[in-house]
Amino acid sequence: MSNSISRIPDPVNEPVRDYAPGTPERASLNKALLDIRSEAADIPIVLGGQEIRTGNTFPLVEPHDHQHVLGVCHAGNADTVSAAAAAAAAVSHDWATMDFDDRAAIFLRAADLLAGPWRDRVNATTMLGQSKTALQAEIDAACELIDFFRFNVSYARQLMEMQPGSQPGMWNRCEYRNLEGFVFAVTPFNFTSIAGNLPTAPALMGNVCLWKPASTSVLSNWALMELLKAAGLPDGVINFVPGAGPEIGTPALAHPDLAGVHFTGSTGVFHGMWRAVGENIANYRSYPRLVGETGGKDFLFAHPSADMDAVAVALLRGAFEYQGQKCSAASRAYVPRSSWEGLREKLAHEVSKISMGNPLDFKHFMAAVIDQKSFDNCRNYIEGARADSACSILVGGNCDDSTGWFVEPTVIETADPKATSMCEEIFGPILTVYVYDDDKLDETLALCDTTSPYALTGGIFARDRQVIAHMSSKLRHAAGNFYVNDKPTGAVVGQQPFGGGRASGTNDKAGSLLNLVRWSSVRTIKETFAPPVDWRYPHMGEE
Repeated sequence: MSNSISRIPDPVNEPVRDYAPGTPERASLNKALLDIRSEAADIPIVLGGQEIRTGNTFPLVEPHDHQHVLGVCHAGNADTVSAAAAAAAAVSHDWATMDFDDRAAIFLRAADLLAGPWRDRVNATTMLGQSKTALQAEIDAACELIDFFRFNVSYARQLMEMQPGSQPGMWNRCEYRNLEGFVFAVTPFNFTSIAGNLPTAPALMGNVCLWKPASTSVLSNWALMELLKAAGLPDGVINFVPGAGPEIGTPALAHPDLAGVHFTGSTGVFHGMWRAVGENIANYRSYPRLVGETGGKDFLFAHPSADMDAVAVALLRGAFEYQGQKCSAASRAYVPRSSWEGLREKLAHEVSKISMGNPLDFKHFMAAVIDQKSFDNCRNYIEGARADSACSILVGGNCDDSTGWFVEPTVIETADPKATSMCEEIFGPILTVYVYDDDKLDETLALCDTTSPYALTGGIFARDRQVIAHMSSKLRHAAGNFYVNDKPTGAVVGQQPFGGGRASGTNDKAGSLLNLVRWSSVRTIKETFAPPVDWRYPHMGEE
């Protein structure tokens, strides 16, 4: 027990390395890429610290070179889930009652290990397994996850310092307890940082977790499990349970010890999870906390007063960084007719210069989409636009899966604001632009607000402050993360807490105190120092 009130180190955002030619960090990362690529990973299930290899494996391939197998991962099933829940329950009390400073130290150490000796490995596994360029991996797998670890510790302490007032003769206080049971963390392929944050944020607050990683990001996620062990995380606090969604999810959601779900993924899957929790509600010890971030159809809206050169860069980066496989990616744009001709030419010219290929060649801006299913999905949307008389392909539109799952950055121009590619989440390098009449600003803002069921991110471009205020007001509920004169991607922990509403999720703001409070069950304690010894009240006395 600590007899001190410690001061948490002030968190600062981890600087991004640029991996320029000739730099030591570039050479070091290249070595890690070659080393990992030459190995054959054999990734187990981890329950209570014990590695389990079921023999029921699935291959891990490089999306940009799908003939190259990086290794295999062993898949779990319903029995695995039961064993994981038991392993978590066995350590729950000791973990929850561990002094907060000791829990915090584990994640602060994990941050420093990731910032130093583990950086290359986690970045390299992300590049190889998820087809990220060096910069995209660095921003995500290193910097953002380091920030999550450091800032979450600081936010947790702030939360614990939120205490009620006390009157003379009493002491009121709040205790931020763990949830009773386990948190089921279901993580996506596209951000290694999210994969690391979803199980560790609840764990920091004293919870035990079952972590189901996406099958297409297991390589980097396994590196994170080993990182957490190196940082001193006790066995059983986070149990690593890879496998097919229904094989893991169905028994986990039906388990009576389910205390919460921390999810990032598709809206349809989250709907199914919420439905399953509702159907099992009478079987749980307590009402599970459901926290989900579920995708978007994110927009960029340009006003006639906007700087169109800045709009072009925002569209290119916002739509095509990491192949558009960001839930925040710019997927639809609204451009005034008076500005479109110049912007059209510039956008087509710049997008045509984008270099796409194997991320091990650092010259490339883009790499491959994650798998065959994603490739086929993107190709279907492009072909659908070709067949739509209201749409035309401005640039891109070619797909090639002979070596890797490569989809060219594609810009679709449409005269129909309700065209399929304007409405549906694609999750690939496809941007659709609708050109609106300058005198129909409010009408088009209403279209932007109502076309999609999502409300995750969006950006507006304008010079006139009165116009900025007007557009912001009209789009008040259209995005949980709203950008003015910037692309709608790139939220930074500690600067832009992330999350959206409507079909985009529960808006519990990852990377903030607001998220951590969801993983606490508050106990209010009132202590009276001199309790009354007579039950009678003064008004009961005789005149």
